Amino acid sequence: MQARLARLMPGLGLSMLAVLAALVATTGLPVWALLLGVTSAFAVLGLALGAFDAAVLGAVVPRTMNLLEHDLLQAMPLYVFIGMLLQRLPVGDALFRTAARLLRPTGAGMALATLAVGSLVAPMNGSVASSASLLSRLVGPRLRALPPGQGVALLAAAATIGVVVPPSLVLLLLGDAMLRAHTEALNLAAAPAGSVRVINTQDVLHAALLPALAVLLLWGVVAWRQARRAPRDGEEAPLAHGDVALAAALAFGVLTLLGGVFVGALLAVEAAATGGCLLVLLTVATRSLDGAGWRSVLEDTLALSGALFALLVGATAFSLVVSVCGTGTWLADRVTASQAPAQAVAAALLASVAACAWVLDAFEMIFVVVPVVAPLLVLRLGDAQQAAVLLLLVLQASFLLPPLGYAVLTARSRSGLPPVTTASLLRAVVPFIGVQVLVGAAVLLFPVFVHRLDEPTAGPAGNPARMSEQELMDRMRDMAPPPYPEEPPAAGVPAAPASR
Repeated sequence: MQARLARLMPGLGLSMLAVLAALVATTGLPVWALLLGVTSAFAVLGLALGAFDAAVLGAVVPRTMNLLEHDLLQAMPLYVFIGMLLQRLPVGDALFRTAARLLRPTGAGMALATLAVGSLVAPMNGSVASSASLLSRLVGPRLRALPPGQGVALLAAAATIGVVVPPSLVLLLLGDAMLRAHTEALNLAAAPAGSVRVINTQDVLHAALLPALAVLLLWGVVAWRQARRAPRDGEEAPLAHGDVALAAALAFGVLTLLGGVFVGALLAVEAAATGGCLLVLLTVATRSLDGAGWRSVLEDTLALSGALFALLVGATAFSLVVSVCGTGTWLADRVTASQAPAQAVAAALLASVAACAWVLDAFEMIFVVVPVVAPLLVLRLGDAQQAAVLLLLVLQASFLLPPLGYAVLTARSRSGLPPVTTASLLRAVVPFIGVQVLVGAAVLLFPVFVHRLDEPTAGPAGNPARMSEQELMDRMRDMAPPPYPEEPPAAGVPAAPASR
C-alpha cells in the first residue's frame, strides 16, 4: 500500500498545478486565494491518505516569517510606493516631453520617447501593471497619430522593460529565486564537492544586462519603423527650463540609484528607500498632492503590497505541499533521463513557462512557477545564469501576447486609445515578440552571451569559488528558505558571496 501511495504522490502534486491553472483561467478570483484554497484541499487529501504527517505543514509559519525578513521583500512595498507616486507626479510628464523633443529629429520622437521613459522608470516602478498605468496616462493620448494597434503594442512593450532591465524588482526577486533553484539543482544532481559555485543575485543582474540592451536596441528599431510611417507627431507645447531641469534631475537620480544596486554598492531596499524619500520631498516642495491625494497613494500602496505578500504566503504553502508530494524530484528524474538534446528539453520547459505567464503576472510566476521549473532548467542546461535570462525573456514575451498577456491587457484597457481588434493588435506586437525570440535563441545557442560581465574572480556559474564549510552554512542559514522542503546542500557546494 505504501509503495503504491509513493508512486501516486508525484501525480498528486501535478494535479495541484493543473487544478490551480484551471481555477486561475476560469474563476477570476485572486491568485493568492486560489493558492491557499487548493493547498488546503490537497493537504487535507494528503493527510487523509496518510501521505505525509501533519507536522510537515507546520513549516509554513517559520518559512513565511523568514521570508518576510529578506531585504528584497522589505524593498517591495517601497517599489510599489514609488510606482504609485510616479503615476501622480508631473516628473514623468516632464521626462517624457523632454525625451520626445530630443528625439523628434528621428521622425519617431513620441514612440522612441515611450521606450526611453519605460527604460528609465520601469525598473523603479515595481510591477508591469504600475508601469502600464503610468505610461498609459503619460503617453496614451499622445499616440493617437499611430494606428491603434501599434499604439497599444508600443505601450505594452514599454511597460515590460522593467522585467529585463537590471536592477528592477522583478529581476531582483528572480535572481534570489534562481539562487535557490541553483542550489536545488545541485542537490538533485549530487554535485561533487567544490565543483560548482552557487550563483547570487549580482550574477543574474550582470547576465541580464547585455540581452536587455539588445532587446531595447532592436525594439527601438521596430518602434522607429512603425512610427515613421504614421503622420508626423503633433506639436508639443514649448519646454520650460523647469521641465528640462526636472527631467534631468529625475534621470540622474534614477540612474545613480539603479547603478548603485547593479554594482553592489547599494542594497535594493536602500535604493528604494532613498528614491521614495526623494520623491516625497519633491512632492511636498511642489505641493503636487493634497491630503486626498496622499491618502489615495498610501491606500493603493497598502492594497497592492498586501496582495503581493498574500501571494507569497499562498505560494509558500502551495510549493511546500507540492514538494512533499515528491513532484519536483519526479520531474527532475524525467528531465535527467530524457534522451532529447538539452536545448530541446529547455525549449519545452520554457514553453510551459510561457503558457503560464500568458495568464499570470510576473510576481505570481516568480513565487509559484519558477520554483518548480527553474531547477529543472538549470539541471538540463548546466548554466544557472543562462537559465535565468531565458526565463526573463520568456516572461517578457508572454506578457505581450494578445489577448491575455498581462501588459497587453492592461495597456489595452487603460491607454485611452480607440478600441482595437485582437488581430490588428497581434500584427502590431509580432515584431516586438520576434525580437524576444531572436534574443532568446541567441542566449540559448550561445551561452557566452550572458557571461561577458562576469566577475573575474567568480567566472561563470560553472567555475568553482571555494568557501569554508562554516561560511557555506552561514550563507545558507541567512538565505530566505526556499519554497520547498529544505534539503541539505550537496556536500562542499560553495555559495557565492552575498550580493548587495
